[in-house]
Amino acid sequence: MPHLTGTAVGTASTGAVLGLGIPGYAHPLLAPAEWDGLTRPGTPLHWVVLKVSRGPGTRPDPLCLDATDRLRNTGIRVLGHLDTTYGARTLGELLSDARRYLLWYRVDGFVLNRCPTERTALPEVRRTVTALRELLDGGHIVLGHGTHPYPGYVEHADQLVTFSGPWSDYRWSQVAEWTADHPPERFCHFVHSVPRGHLDEALRIARWQGAATIYFTDRTDRGGRTDPWETMPGYWDDIVSLVGPGVSE
Repeated sequence: MPHLTGTAVGTASTGAVLGLGIPGYAHPLLAPAEWDGLTRPGTPLHWVVLKVSRGPGTRPDPLCLDATDRLRNTGIRVLGHLDTTYGARTLGELLSDARRYLLWYRVDGFVLNRCPTERTALPEVRRTVTALRELLDGGHIVLGHGTHPYPGYVEHADQLVTFSGPWSDYRWSQVAEWTADHPPERFCHFVHSVPRGHLDEALRIARWQGAATIYFTDRTDRGGRTDPWETMPGYWDDIVSLVGPGVSE
């Protein structure tokens, strides 16, 4: 089990309902089974990220529109993927992508992937989030840090991704003590390269570290050469069964 930085972190997760956040499957043309599987009744989904071509693409895509419509018709939240490139992209670039997502796919919010973590970058991220909420008239905003950021970020988004990486790191990971001041519904963990035999352990870690939105897969990044999130885990049915609608601990 990972080292925990205080008992309050463990107790904070008690009673939290786990659900799945899908970081972004490949295009529906390349991964039709993955997208179809998301609309299966009883699948415990919190949200699904749409990433057409590292963003919204250059024109509306009928296959993506069909996939998002089917998700929305079953009550599943769809989020557009915005790559902040660790703060290198301008607000204008991000808003241009956001407008296309809204116009073409009617997304319910956004994930700001590769989001900065430093205190100095917080004012610009806050400005971006404020502008996005004005476009959305609210909406759901997730900051995709992939690690624990400066604590102030939690005040400006609905959720933070505080872990994104391989199982070899996750199983020994530490959780920042400040997260115990917030409910598990504020945090997400995405873990790849998780062996089937360690799914129960991975779920225990997520619960004890206080993350209510999770995604585990046995796919790997092959040394950074592939995207482990683009295809469905080989044990998808096992994850759905273990998490399940309304499962808590």
